[in-house]
Formats: sequence, C-alpha cells, structure tokens
Amino acid sequence: MSERVAVRKTYKLFIGGKFPRSESGRSYLVQSSNVSLASRKDARDAVVAARAAVKGWAGATAYNRGQILYRVAEMLEGRREQFVALGIPGDEVDAVVDRWVWYAGWADKLAQVYGGANPVAGPYFNISAPEPTGVVAVVAPERPALLGLVSVIAPAIVTGNTVVVAASPTEPLAAVTLAEVLATSDLPGGVVNILTGAITETAPALAAHMDVNALDLTGVTDGSLATELEVKAAENLKRVLRPAPADHDWSADPGLAPMTALLETKTVWHPKGV
Repeated sequence: MSERVAVRKTYKLFIGGKFPRSESGRSYLVQSSNVSLASRKDARDAVVAARAAVKGWAGATAYNRGQILYRVAEMLEGRREQFVALGIPGDEVDAVVDRWVWYAGWADKLAQVYGGANPVAGPYFNISAPEPTGVVAVVAPERPALLGLVSVIAPAIVTGNTVVVAASPTEPLAAVTLAEVLATSDLPGGVVNILTGAITETAPALAAHMDVNALDLTGVTDGSLATELEVKAAENLKRVLRPAPADHDWSADPGLAPMTALLETKTVWHPKGV
C-alpha cells in the first residue's frame, strides 16, 4: 500500500459568512499552510458585506446579541485543542473564552450604564441611549494572536457594530480558525469579516473607504502607517482609535472603554403627559 499524501489546508478569507479565496488568486505560506493574500477588492467586498449586515445586527435585541456571543464562547471552548495545535498557549485560549463570556454579559447591560434619563427643566422627558457607530475597520494586534484579536472584535460587535478585520499577516491562522468558529455559532453573515495578508495593502483601502464609519488602529505598530491611515480616515470624518501602546496588557480587565469608544449617543426629547 502506498503511503498516504497529506492534504495541505488552504486558509481562506471570511467575508459575508463565507470563505472565499482572494479574488486576486494570491496566497502565501504560513506554518506549511496556504493563506489567502487579500487584495483591495477583497477589502471593498468585505465592507459591502459588513454594511449589509448592520441593519439586522444593530436591530437585534441586546439580549440576543449576548446569546450569540456566549454561543461563540461555547464553540471556542469545544475547539480548544485545535487552537493549541496552532501554537496558541492553552491559558490564552481559556482567557479568550472568558473574554467572550464577559462581553456577552455586558450586551444587555451597557445601555443602563451608558444611557439613561437626563434631568431637564420643563415638562419633558430627556433620554440618552447608546447606538452603534456602524461599520468598523479594525487592524488586529500581532500578539497575543488570539486574545488580541478577540479583544478588538468582541467589544465592537457586542454593541451592534459590524467589523472588517485586517488580521496580523504573521499570525493569520488564529484569525481564520476563529472565523471557522464564528461561522458555526449563529453569528449572522457579514457581522465579522476577516482579511488575511498584507496590512499595508488592505488597511489603506479600508481607511479611505467612504462606507466605513470608524477605524480601530489598535494593531498598527508603524508610526508612519498609522499617520497615513488617520489622514485617509479624515476624508469622511471617521472615528479613529489610536494604536495600542507597546506595553499594553491584554490580559487585564478591559473595562467599558473598548465598547463605549464605538458608540454614538442619541438623545430624545418627549413631552410629559398631563
């Protein structure tokens, strides 16, 4: 009997809930696996998918979004060994599961903490309520590969935003494997879209895209690239989150700031009844 030839896995992009290859047909080698090399066209396709998902995701109840994030944690827990096999430490995978659960718990509580009734002079009710910003483009940190990635995705989507993520080009396997978890966890297609490949190619396209509402530069380590992206983002007044400091502790309690940074506040006036 001849020796069996192993089948090399090809890691694809994650756009609109599906796993397409790059439209350019390009790929690169990581840990003996082929990984799709996203193009600017792929970035535009991902924004289209994210925009199409905004209405349904933002319109879902906060409780339902929390249920889905908790389901992600359940699915990730079940695939723990797969992430460990990619070289991600087991305690990091455990921390990632805990972080998904933590954000799931905030889904239906943030509005009570960040919004509420305002005292005003006159026969009116004045109520402020947080709303999602819309489509958020995110540059994921390189390390920790999985915890850093989840720490920028979860706070954006739990509040009703959709995201297009430029994954770390040197640590893409964790991102695409996470995409496989998301695809089987009740998360609607288009809420999270993941691009692998060169950040210098995809991030400028996302920063300049007129249908992207916010830009999270957490994972950008090159100061000149960060400046370039901020300039492009200014063309349509995107909200910009600056890069994380080099000594950022990803294992620390993230607090509410990652969620509130990607929210708008709507204030409504309503006359009081007699």
